[in-house]
Amino acid sequence: MDSQTRHALKQDKFVRATQTSASWVSEHRSSVLRYLIAGVVVLALVIAGLVYYNQRSQAAEIALGSALDVYSAQLAQPGAPAEKGIYSTSAERSKAANQQFVQVASQYGWLPQAGKAHYFAGLTYQELGQTGSAETELKAAAGSWDSNLSSLAKFALAGFYHQTSRDAQAIDLYNGLIAKPTTAVPAFTAQLALADLYDSTGKTELAKQIWAKVKDADKTGQAGSIAAQKLTGKK
Repeated sequence: MDSQTRHALKQDKFVRATQTSASWVSEHRSSVLRYLIAGVVVLALVIAGLVYYNQRSQAAEIALGSALDVYSAQLAQPGAPAEKGIYSTSAERSKAANQQFVQVASQYGWLPQAGKAHYFAGLTYQELGQTGSAETELKAAAGSWDSNLSSLAKFALAGFYHQTSRDAQAIDLYNGLIAKPTTAVPAFTAQLALADLYDSTGKTELAKQIWAKVKDADKTGQAGSIAAQKLTGKK
């Protein structure tokens, strides 16, 4: 078969395929249009959703940053004149920051920044002596999908439970953190806190066992050094 004949056959196949495709599109025009419109609508919704998410996320980040600025604001020197953004006492500062953290948590509840706001709201409520609200907020943060934030909240919650004479709950949280450490709360940190709890409640032998484990496992680290000092002080 010569090249001219092959070319003619290829062109004929192409024409027939094109005609067949055109015929199918013509017969199914309404269905094709529906699918195309649906695809455009879905794409538009996805783009709109991403734009909205980014806008809300930026607003939440700004609001959280503002609350953190208040929480870390300087305290006034004794006898100094009143000044905007400077608080007379730590309680006054905690109260102002708490109001903003609670607002961020409420306004941006489905965003990651809300979880952080719950955590700091819990800390500030605790500083203000509002134990019920502190526990509620810390529990909300502890349920975060962010493992580091969740572990920080659980660690704070464990300390809160110990302070409110609920040591069994505190011990459970510390053991959970030891079993599943995170970057924010390493196992050594939870172990030292648990040992301190045992020591403060008269269970010195249990505390010594934990300090010994930490000392042996972290011979050159800060946690090991702390554990060694604790053991020396108990001899």
